[in-house]
Amino acid sequence: MPFLEFIAGSISGAVGLAVGHPIDTVKVRLQAQSKYKGIFHCVAKTYSNEGVHGFFKGMAFPVLTTGITNSFVFGSYSNTLDYLTQSQRNDRIQGNPASAVQVFTAGCFSGLVQVFLTAPIDLVKVRLQGQTNSSRYRGPIHCVTVILREEGPRGLFRGGLALALRDVPCYGLYFLPYEVTCKALAESGKQPGTFAVLMAGGVAGVVTWAFATPMDVVKARLQMSGAGGRHYAGVLHCITVSLREEGMRVFFKGLLLNSLRAFPVNAVTFLSYESLMRTFYPPPAGSWKS
Repeated sequence: MPFLEFIAGSISGAVGLAVGHPIDTVKVRLQAQSKYKGIFHCVAKTYSNEGVHGFFKGMAFPVLTTGITNSFVFGSYSNTLDYLTQSQRNDRIQGNPASAVQVFTAGCFSGLVQVFLTAPIDLVKVRLQGQTNSSRYRGPIHCVTVILREEGPRGLFRGGLALALRDVPCYGLYFLPYEVTCKALAESGKQPGTFAVLMAGGVAGVVTWAFATPMDVVKARLQMSGAGGRHYAGVLHCITVSLREEGMRVFFKGLLLNSLRAFPVNAVTFLSYESLMRTFYPPPAGSWKS
């Protein structure tokens, strides 16, 4: 049934986010603030000023909501791929695989769908992660309230264009290396085993973030500009000012952290998703390889 993909995506997304949130907090601070000299300096300052709790700021809200957004990513991807290939999941595993164009197209569509849900959630997450004290936002609900009061409903979508420019093409890239790697590591006609899924998920995450990091930097800066950060008129203004003042390397701030975070997070996410899907849609006898 089509909605089972949404359930599997919801659970796997929440699991993956919980694994990677501390690294994500450090990444956001490096991208949005220029007071840190590097990864270890940021980690040391965060720990000395805020303790372990500082690395988990903003996690409660996305954990509760990422299930929803991730369900739309995996659910829309799987159902779009069914439509484009005119086949079902088990049919593709047993020798009727989707083409690279079909996988990329389905991934891009899933990225577009989730942007409308993710933009406000991601904004709140970045605002909470970016504050080094608790004077402005007391929590996710208070953060939403302050944004609505000071910036109006439109403020919840600050950085939304940058998010769309990041996510639409990158979700196409997200699923493509996953499918390719799974196919390479699995025996013909058999579902990929645990190792293959973990490796394919990790590779997919690293490849995606390698392309996504420049726009991720722009997005984080635009989102923080309404919370005491520098004001930018829009995506192009942010790119121009950042490039002029900090050089090309600014767009790769957080790339190492994104890569370190992306491998385990996406490996766990895809393994959770595939395990749930195999429970919902038992494979034909002999097609599973552990």
